[in-house]
Amino acid sequence: MDPLFDSAFLRKLDRLTLLTRRAMAGEMQGERRSPRRGSSVEFADFRPYTVGDDIRQIDWNLYARMERFFLKLFVAEEELTIHLLLDNSASMDWGEPNKFDYARRLAGAFGYISLSSLDRATVAAFSSGSAQQLPGARGKRGAIPLFAFLQKLTPGGAGNLAATCHRYIQTARNTGPLILCSDLLDPNWENALRTLASRPFEITLLHILAPQEIDPQLDGDFRLVDSESGTPVEITADLDMLRRYRQNFDAWRGEVESFCNGRSINYLFVDTSIPVEDFVLAQMRKRGVLR
Repeated sequence: MDPLFDSAFLRKLDRLTLLTRRAMAGEMQGERRSPRRGSSVEFADFRPYTVGDDIRQIDWNLYARMERFFLKLFVAEEELTIHLLLDNSASMDWGEPNKFDYARRLAGAFGYISLSSLDRATVAAFSSGSAQQLPGARGKRGAIPLFAFLQKLTPGGAGNLAATCHRYIQTARNTGPLILCSDLLDPNWENALRTLASRPFEITLLHILAPQEIDPQLDGDFRLVDSESGTPVEITADLDMLRRYRQNFDAWRGEVESFCNGRSINYLFVDTSIPVEDFVLAQMRKRGVLR
């Protein structure tokens, strides 16, 4: 089985960090700002001294001015849990380049960046109403089970995005940055995104579509079969039909983006014709997802 990435690309990922819009509380020592107070070198605030506090944290300069004891508080640094949700339903197994392979590599890149920052990464893949999950990896050593998990995944089956997202938020213990990789070819995509937004995750939607879906080059009569339901559709691909398709496609994309903007979900459209390396190193940094 071919590796997800070569060593040169991994070295470039080592220099990146996943950005968060606000401080979030984690569980263990890490490199992220936390809303809690801790023992880093970055000053946060003062509070009055109470019996039992560590006298080493008393600000003696402030005592000399006010003749009262105050403690210095510092920003805590903790790990975050990065949630990676990967759609592996049958509709993702299509296109050139293949949507699922592209999504798997994106999830791997995000996971590796998180592990390099001493954050924790969890991965959940879902189709046919079931989910496969890597509960959590931490540190660079966690990249080995992360990549192995992603490489073993296979696409197939009917997706139920809303039900999957509902189960996930019920079982996820910690919130944090959440990356959803999906083509959103599910009639209940609104419910799915609304469900994720009901908890304080920082959600980034990577809306992944193949160039053949974005701008189909067809001519003549075709019998199209839904890869998940098996429902056939007879079409005649002519200039008028392709024009109406592109109009509906653009309207759908705009609807998804508007829905996300109204719920503070970071929406990124992904065309699989763009190499994964270029998308991560250029587009993700340009959009403020990575630094």
